[in-house]
Order: sequence, then structure tokens, then C-alpha cells
Amino acid sequence: MSFAELGLHAGLVRATQQMGFDHPTPIQRAAIPPLLEGRDVLATAVTGSGKTAAFLLPILHDLLQKRRGTTRALVVVPTRELAVQIAEHLRDLAGSTGLTGAAIYGGVAMGPQEQAFRKGVDVLIATPGRLLDHLQYPYARLDGIECLVLDEADRMLDMGFLPDIDRILQQLPRRRRTLLFSATLPVPIVNLAREMLRDPVFLNTERKSTPAPGITHRAYPVPHELKSHLLLELLRQGSAKSVLAFTRTKHRANRLADFLARQGVACARIHGNRSQPQRMEALVGFKRGQFRVLVATDIAARGIDVEALDLVVNFDVPHLPEDYIHRVGRTARVAATGEAYTLVSPDEEGDLRAIERHLGKSLPRHQIPGFNYARRPAERLEVPLAERIAAIRARRVEARATAKGEARSPRGASATRGPRESAKGNPSRLSRQRLAGPNRVGAGLAWLREVTERSDQGSATGQVRRTRRRGPTFGRKPGFPR
Repeated sequence: MSFAELGLHAGLVRATQQMGFDHPTPIQRAAIPPLLEGRDVLATAVTGSGKTAAFLLPILHDLLQKRRGTTRALVVVPTRELAVQIAEHLRDLAGSTGLTGAAIYGGVAMGPQEQAFRKGVDVLIATPGRLLDHLQYPYARLDGIECLVLDEADRMLDMGFLPDIDRILQQLPRRRRTLLFSATLPVPIVNLAREMLRDPVFLNTERKSTPAPGITHRAYPVPHELKSHLLLELLRQGSAKSVLAFTRTKHRANRLADFLARQGVACARIHGNRSQPQRMEALVGFKRGQFRVLVATDIAARGIDVEALDLVVNFDVPHLPEDYIHRVGRTARVAATGEAYTLVSPDEEGDLRAIERHLGKSLPRHQIPGFNYARRPAERLEVPLAERIAAIRARRVEARATAKGEARSPRGASATRGPRESAKGNPSRLSRQRLAGPNRVGAGLAWLREVTERSDQGSATGQVRRTRRRGPTFGRKPGFPR
């Protein structure tokens, strides 16, 4: 079956040919016909199977028959990278049809995005947070929306976007089509879809999500502290020109990228703490071949689309099998081939076994000949979690012991007398020291007690008249720090 046989507009068929799409993928063959009929759809598909084109092509086909100047389609996605990726696909597919689209996401100026609202581009691709920022203003109106797409719906729920989605739905017309596309569809998502969709067509909902068949999987057991050195050895021995390495945290992504850069590997990083220009610079440079390795966290697992990505490395084993599928799905896209390596430390074996049970097969274990698995590295990428917890507990025990010792010491001890003597003759200095603490009421009372004691001492030595000549010391208000 060809795209022309699906009944798509001739301009869209030419665009698919120019992009190198000879035949529709299974999800495209299943989803495009009911979407052309105007049905609601709930679909799941293997990551990299072409589901973006599966909903963009019928939407563009429908928009070609309508008047321009009104935004009629809204695609909501969880990450900026995915918004940019879908906007690029839309530009390529729209080709010479004249249809327009815009990506709405945070981290960049709102001005150009405001112009997209005012011009009424045909399709908006938006992240929930930035879309709600625009909806506060009169220029952002979505009353012309006829089709809503929630892409990566499960990811949006995992990231806590459900309240934002509810607020967005309140701004949309009730009479519309709703499409849910996702790599996985757990039971809560299916139940939510039943409430939102009207008589939907269910596609592949009974099929367990699996990686693309063209991926070669390998596991490399290695001590936690030697992971970075093992990855460096794999890069030196391998021929992969583009490598995407996933870490568990932003901190580890920074450490790994710095380590590889010191070893002479052209490397970039992308994670939530990077600004949008930095993320775009890293992604564009990686696509152009300026960087051999791109280190990323899971925020980018569903937003990176790189043609002919050779290798995906799970530097840290993901906790969920679904996350493993999303990560390795960056390679072997659309019937291509690729490799996925997973570096497994002893404390990650449980997570790897869960992934293997989900896949229904064991990942072959490999070792690199000549690599010293027993050596101790000069520097560690990160202090292991168990050591960090032990250090935190030790500090807490020490702090409690110190607090108990101070509570048992007599009131006139030297530890307490030091600040009083240092502030002798300068009560305002002592008051500032005491009032700097969090208990300002207690500090104020301590200040009053101090100046009263000093007045009593002055009376006993015949200094009352001199003190009164300057005004009562205790009559001044304490200067509470702001």
C-alpha cells in the first residue's frame, strides 16, 4: 500500500516521497483511514514507528480544504525538544501546500510566539506550561480548534501535567476531535481516554510495547565507579559516529560530559537545567556531526529525532521497562537498524531483570578484552548513594551530640560568655548577633534582659544619672534585621 492509496492530498504524497517515505508504516496504515473519516483515535505504537506522520498527514489533509487565518489544530506535547521535532516534521510534510505551524514552548521569548497566535497559524504545537502562559492574554484564543492531539500522553501524566491539561481543555470548544498518541498506554491513560474521547478507534491497545526489531541489545556488567572508563573504551574501540548516552540525573550528565571532553571526545549535553538556546545548540550540533556523543537525561528520550543514530548507551539502567523502550527507540527508527548498550552495575541488576522480563528475553552479557575491571579510578563520577546517606547520617548524629552538649553546659560558661564579653559596652552589636537568629521574639526578650541588667549594674556603681542624660538605653527599639 502507498500513501496515495490512503486517499491523501497529492501535495502531501509528494512531500512523503521527498522525505524518503516509500510506504506507510503499520501505525500509519492503521491510523490514517479513521482519522480521514473524522474519528477520535486512541493509539499506541513502537517508538520510532512514524506515529508523528500518522496524525499530521490526516490533519494537514483536512486543513487544506478550509479557509486560512484560524488556528484549527492543537498538538500538546511534554517537552520542548518534541515540540521542535514535530514542528520540523510539519514543515517538511506541508511542503508547498502553504499550511503553517508554530512551536510554543518555554525558555525563549514570547514575542514571536505571540505573533503566531495573532496570525492564526494552522497548527500549534505546544508544551502545557508555555501554552497556559499565553492563554492569560486576549490575543491567545483557541475557540477555533477543531482537532486536539495529545502526543506522549503517558509521559505528560508522569510529569504531572494532568492539571494543566484540564485547564487547557476548558479553553477548547466541546465539539472537536481528540487524538491520543503515545508509545505506551497504561491502564490509567486508557481510562482517561474513555472519558475524553467520543466513540474512539482503539489501535494496538492490547499489544505490549516493545523496541523496534532492528535494535541489537547488549549488556556490559561493570562496577559503578568504572562506568565512565568503560564507556570511553567502547567509544575508542567502536566505529559509531553518533552516540546518545542517557544518565539518570542532570548532575551525572554534567559529570559524564566533562569527563569525556577531558578525554578528547567531542561531546555535548542536554537536560532540564540547560537553557533553551544551549539545548538547541547541542541538538543541532549533534545532528550535524559536530559532536560525536550527546549526553542526555530522560527529558530528551522522546524529543530527539536523529537520522541514522548508530548507538544508544544506557549509562544508567532505567528504573522502568517503558523508559528503556523510549531510550533505545531513538535508534533503528522507521525500519532502520541500530545498537543499544546498557552499562550495568551490581546494584542495577534488579532493574535490568525487570526489563528483560518485559522484553521476554535476556540481554547478552559482554566484556571488553583487556579492560581492567578490578582497578580503582583516580576520580569518581559520583559518590554512591549508600555513601552519601551514611555521610548525612553521621553529620546528623554529630549535630545532635553538639546540641546536647550545649544544652547541658552552665549558663555562665565560657562558650556563652564569649559573645557577651566581646559585645561589652556595645549592646547594639550583641542585639544584632542575637536578632540574626530565626527566633526574633526570643532574641528581642534577650536584648531587653541585657539592657535591664546593664541599667541595674549602672545604678549600683552610681552611673544612673549619666545613663539617663543620654536617655534610657532600654527605651530604644531593637533593630530587627529584614
